[in-house]
Formats: sequence, structure tokens, C-alpha cells
Amino acid sequence: MNIGTAKPSSEELKGVPHHFLDFLELDETMNAGAFEQRTLELLEKLFQKHDQIIMTGGSGLYIDAVCYGLDEMPSTDPEVRAGLNRILEQNGLEALLDELKEKDPITFEKIEKKNPHRVMRALEVFRSTGRSITEQQKGEPAERRFNINIFGIEQDRELLYEQINARVDQMMEDGLLEEVRSLLPYRTQNALNTVGYKELFDHLDGNSTLEEAVDLIKRNTRRYAKRQMTWWRKNEEIKWVGANDVEMILRSL
Repeated sequence: MNIGTAKPSSEELKGVPHHFLDFLELDETMNAGAFEQRTLELLEKLFQKHDQIIMTGGSGLYIDAVCYGLDEMPSTDPEVRAGLNRILEQNGLEALLDELKEKDPITFEKIEKKNPHRVMRALEVFRSTGRSITEQQKGEPAERRFNINIFGIEQDRELLYEQINARVDQMMEDGLLEEVRSLLPYRTQNALNTVGYKELFDHLDGNSTLEEAVDLIKRNTRRYAKRQMTWWRKNEEIKWVGANDVEMILRSL
């Protein structure tokens, strides 16, 4: 998985050391809690040699986990998760959302409703404990042994969308379709249920033309970028800078 994940080129990797690339197999899973722990362990080692470390991305939940920590959630019965999975497979996400709205309306209003993993987790906690997952989230940041500066890069929306479209076209030229074809035996893995892969899997199933699939990748990537911005806009600690204003970032460190 190189093209669809926009992995840095070998030249870029030579110029700047990267971490957490190619560290999981396709059938391995990673959640925010495990990512938090592994990242903190790595930072302990890196800060012995470096004064400043840059983390970039990506998933707001995972970055928040490293910066602020995650609340400990209660253990749950595996049978509860299995039952929710059966509902998802047989009746779809809407059935889970209907149950969440009825049993935990507070979480229902806050949750990312197109993310089945988050919806199932909320229901899993409620079914297992009888309490809302929202009630069990303290919201108190964990103590960290390092200072944190968070920068958000602003870009004109039209220009950003043009860049996304151009990037998708480049990925197709680089061989994304061939990469996806080679991953067909692994298509059920969670790591491949992402933008770029799922649209081309659908195309290879004969459900869309290649042109339609590429247009969907562009549209879904733009929507993902919009969701990212919505997530980060809630964080009042972020210093927003222009895409080309590197000097301002350096002055703030």
C-alpha cells in the first residue's frame, strides 16, 4: 500500500526521517489507544536526541490521543460487539443509528454518523454498562512530559479542491488501479475500507466505470478534507497559518 496511502517517496524519506510507515500488516488493526501508547514510547526515545518532533496528519482522533490522552473506557462483552456486527451486516448502519438515537440521544447528536466503528463502539458501551459513552468521558487532558504547539494550515478552499483533484489524477497515473487490483484478496481488511481503495474495488466489481470511480475518489476526498477541518476548528489551541507561511510557524516554536 503505497500509492493509495500517499506514502512519501524514497527521496522524501531520505531527507526527513519518518516513523510509523509500513509498521502494520494488512490484517493487523490499530486503535487510537494503542497508537497513543506506541507514539509516547517512541517520543521518549526521540526526545533523547532531538528538541523538537513534528507529528502530522491525518486523523484528528489519533492526534488528540497523543496530545491529550484518551479516557479509559470500560471493558465490554465480545458477544455484544458480535451482535452489533450482525445488525450492521443484515440491516445496515441506519439500524444502529436508530438504536443509538433511542438509547443515547446525547452521543447520537455528537457522533460522526457515517463512521460505523464509532457508532458500534457507542452502542457497545451502552449495551454493556447501561451508561452513555459520553458520560464516561471525563474530558480532562492527560499530563505530558513535553510542550505541544499545534498548527493548522489554512488553504483557499477552491485551490485545495483543485489540488485534491490533481493529486487523485496523479495517483491514477502512478498505478493506483493496479495496486488496488493486487489487493483484491485482502479487500475485507479494515485498512482497505478507505477512500481510494473502496471506490476502485467497486469499479472492479463492475458497479461503476473507471471515470465514475475516479470522480467518486475526488468527491470523497474533498468531503474527508472538509470533515478534517470541522474537527480541527473545534480546537481553540490551534494556531492557524497560511499554507506558505513557514516563517510564522518557526517564530512560534
